[in-house]
Amino acid sequence: MLKTKKGVAKRFKLTKKGKIKYYAGGKSHLQTNKDSKRVRNLRKGRTVANKKSAKYLKRVMPYGSTR
Repeated sequence: MLKTKKGVAKRFKLTKKGKIKYYAGGKSHLQTNKDSKRVRNLRKGRTVANKKSAKYLKRVMPYGSTR
């Protein structure tokens, strides 16, 4: 059993179906020179598409391997 990686626990969440959800970076500052469409799209959550990354993230997340 692995310990929980705290950085992963703070940045990613498991959905009910077992997908991994996260929010894109780049929205915290310097928004004046970003297009409004770009900033609007940064509000939306995203899911991890890469299966290998998703497998690793589930392993190091709290309660990730049980879902």
